[in-house]
Amino acid sequence: MTTQDQALDVPAVEAFAERIGGAFIEGITTAMVTIGYKTGLFEAASAGPATSAELALRSGLSERYVREWLGSVTTAGIFLYDTDSATYTLPAEHAAVLTGTGASNMAATSQLVTYLATFVDVVTEKFRTGGGVAYEAYRPGFTSVMDDINRRLYDEALVSTYVPLVDGLGDILASGARVADLGTGAGHPLNLLAQAFPASTFVGYDIAADALAAGAAEAAAYGLGNVRFEQRDVASIDDVDAYDVVFAFDSIHDQADPAKVLGNARRSLHDDGVFVMVDIKASSHLEDNCANPLAPMLYGVSVLHCMTVSLAYEGVGLGTVWGEQVACQMVRDAGFTTVEVREIPQDLFNILYICRP
Repeated sequence: MTTQDQALDVPAVEAFAERIGGAFIEGITTAMVTIGYKTGLFEAASAGPATSAELALRSGLSERYVREWLGSVTTAGIFLYDTDSATYTLPAEHAAVLTGTGASNMAATSQLVTYLATFVDVVTEKFRTGGGVAYEAYRPGFTSVMDDINRRLYDEALVSTYVPLVDGLGDILASGARVADLGTGAGHPLNLLAQAFPASTFVGYDIAADALAAGAAEAAAYGLGNVRFEQRDVASIDDVDAYDVVFAFDSIHDQADPAKVLGNARRSLHDDGVFVMVDIKASSHLEDNCANPLAPMLYGVSVLHCMTVSLAYEGVGLGTVWGEQVACQMVRDAGFTTVEVREIPQDLFNILYICRP
């Protein structure tokens, strides 16, 4: 029996149509949030109620564009509108979520959706032909977006929260350790660690020259002399017994050969060292993720970036949602004898894997 042969539950059809229509509306709203973030409109609006002309003046933008944008975000419930004064207000509770330099500003995350949406056509073609979209196609945009999203949380919590979750890590770094970061990207977490632990030396490896240049520029701006960045494919690193600590910040699941990278991490680590892997918080089993409200986004990001990047290099296509069970097994297969998994306060997307030889 086909779907067409079945008697339809009309209320269920209507409810589902409403849900899909709502998704389309929220998609456009996401684009409006990105515009508000990039233009500074949310920050300008947080100064108080304003007409469209006043808000345009505050932000140095075209009034006509601002007025139409306000129509979208007001009807979406982000702004309030007073008809008597023709003023728009960003409620303080909404400003707390859409403004500021801290991790509570969620507006930055909208860029992940709007940026990856530009790859829908090319990824759609890969559904027909196979293969993937090379990492180079996403640079430098994807690296910049992810750096902008993640640095806020790392600024607030990397040294004060992440590091203490790993028993003894703070002492190791304070006493002077050799540290590597695999898939460092723009290197902001590594620079923060180098700044906080000047007795240790740090090296960040990545294939993206533009990202590494950004990391090196930031290190120079911070006045750091204990960190360097090197362009290398982390699957080809042949260091042996070279480091006391190895980090991987959301980089393993993108790899063409993640098993090899994990094996390289183990070989490069002293026998009394520690591998600290920050990666996606999810199960390896679809049925367990159905109750996870973030799962649709995680799988979608995988389709539009993480999985396809791996497949572009004839990789395994592990995907964003490789999950805790697969991650733990792969780490053990790489030669680590103990793996601890810990929740990270403040981080909705990731968990911490503490892996020891």
